[in-house]
Amino acid sequence: MTCIVGLFDKKENCVYMGADSCGSNGYSKTIRIDRKVFKLKDTNEAILGYTSSFRMGQLLMYANGLIDELSIQKDKINHEYLVSKFIPNIIKLFKDGYYSRNKEGSETGGTFLFAYKDKLYKIENDFQVGMPSEDYIACGCGEDFALGSLYSTKDSQLSTVERIHKSLQSASNYSVGVCAPYYIINTKNNEVVEFKD
Repeated sequence: MTCIVGLFDKKENCVYMGADSCGSNGYSKTIRIDRKVFKLKDTNEAILGYTSSFRMGQLLMYANGLIDELSIQKDKINHEYLVSKFIPNIIKLFKDGYYSRNKEGSETGGTFLFAYKDKLYKIENDFQVGMPSEDYIACGCGEDFALGSLYSTKDSQLSTVERIHKSLQSASNYSVGVCAPYYIINTKNNEVVEFKD
C-alpha cells in the first residue's frame, strides 16, 4: 500500500512531502479521503506521511504531545531528540492505541516519513530514525519507482512540487498499491497541492 515521498527544497529551506490516496490489500483497492500526509498537531512546522497501516496513521494524525513545546521553542528538534524523546512517545502512543505488536520480545510499529523545518527522516517499523544522504526519500510499495524518478529529475529545472508529482505518477504506473489523487504539503506553510492524476 502507498507511496510517500519527501523532498528537501534548498531554495525555500523547507521539506515537501507528497502521498497517494490508495488503500489496498494487493488484490483490491479503495480511494481514501483521509490523507496520508498531514501536519502534526504539536507544531505547524512538522509534517508526516505514513504507510503500513491506516490505524497507525490515524493515531499519529490526532496525537498531542509527540513533541514537547519547550523543545520546539528552543529549536531542539534534531536526530538525537527524535531517537531519545519522540520515538518513546510514538511507542507509547501505539501501545495505548492497541496498534504496536510485540514480536519476539521487541515492539514493532510501521513505516513513516517525518520532517521538521528543513530536516527529513524515515522511521522504520523497528523505530530506527534514518537520515537520507540524498535530499529525498520515499516509503511504501511504490518506493523504488518514486526514488528512480526523483533521481532522474534531480538536475532538472522542475519545481519541488513537480518532481514529487512525477515520482508519485511513476509509482502509480508501476505499483498496484498506488493511485491518485496525490496531495503535497510542506513544513513552511499550510498550502495543500492536489493532483487528480
